[in-house]
Amino acid sequence: MAKQKKDLIASIPHSMVTREKAEPRETFILNRGEYDKPSEKVLPAVPEILPQLEENAPRNRLGLAQWLVSGEHPLTARVVINRIWQEHFGSGLVSTPEDFGTQGALPSHPELLDWLALEWVRSGWDMKHMHRLIVTSATFRQSSRFAQSSLQIDPTNQWLSRGPRYRLDAEVIRDTALWVSGLLIEQVGGRGVKPYQPPGLWKAVAYPSSSTANFVQDHGSALYRRSLYTFFKRTSPPPGMTLLDAPNRESCTVRRERTNTPLQALHLLNDTQYMEAARCFAEWVMEQTHGELPARLTLAMERVVARAPDSTELGWLIDQWQEHQSYFSSHQDQAQELCDVGEAPRLSVESSAELAAWIMIANLLLNLDETLNLN
Repeated sequence: MAKQKKDLIASIPHSMVTREKAEPRETFILNRGEYDKPSEKVLPAVPEILPQLEENAPRNRLGLAQWLVSGEHPLTARVVINRIWQEHFGSGLVSTPEDFGTQGALPSHPELLDWLALEWVRSGWDMKHMHRLIVTSATFRQSSRFAQSSLQIDPTNQWLSRGPRYRLDAEVIRDTALWVSGLLIEQVGGRGVKPYQPPGLWKAVAYPSSSTANFVQDHGSALYRRSLYTFFKRTSPPPGMTLLDAPNRESCTVRRERTNTPLQALHLLNDTQYMEAARCFAEWVMEQTHGELPARLTLAMERVVARAPDSTELGWLIDQWQEHQSYFSSHQDQAQELCDVGEAPRLSVESSAELAAWIMIANLLLNLDETLNLN
């Protein structure tokens, strides 16, 4: 019985928690920072320049949390609203979201930032309300096309002379490809998962005795879970995420850098995860429509970018499909290899040459600027 009890306790996941001590430890200002030379005794409080804690507020983490969201705090609402704005526009009203202090940038639109912060507090801290307010605004719904006049006076779009345009985050790009293809698993919660990754990366940087010395890929539905659940090894984060500027999760990242390199294009055009998504997307298109080629191509583009192709785009897509179909008809081995990418079962009964042609079209659509960028 003792062993069974021990095994049961060991099988239960544990998590570290914190709690206040019954008698808080005394804290002193240290003379010149030397730990053995305490001077004046200090009590929990906030900087005098800011609004003070309520008299009856507990002097602990709970009191600090209540103070931060009291509605009277001058920074909390502004900082969060600035980060929400950054998510939608690519850059915050304060361009240094990690620093609202004297070393940070001044807001480009201080009255707008204040109004949005007050509106958030007035709404009862309703995040959905603020997201809806921003994305339905005339400012956000502007065209992102560059006009020569605005390019001269507002090259970085600091003054919001046009709509936002920036490449989507790594996780959003991967999740979009999985959703379009019908592969995305939207289950909430659960353990981290290990989707496709080149072999040997972990071993090159791991201690031999480490529990993560060898990468063991997951299979089945775990391959298609949202990128939020992708397992990150600190010393070797998933290369598909790193290439597209995802943080390595060693520390909190308030603002991501966005780079533009050839490796990103090569990854999105050739990686197993994206080629498999293109295959399943191609099969979806072939299963949904049995009409003429233009109807199928129109459906495919509508699913990816939420609009139909114009006549020029449609003609070009038709030419591309016919060119690929002709090539794969005489290269059946390459067509079969393309149709076998990934672990998802093949659903289409069409010939390998026709499916391969649709895979190439699907891959093309998933790599359009219009697909990879918010604009």
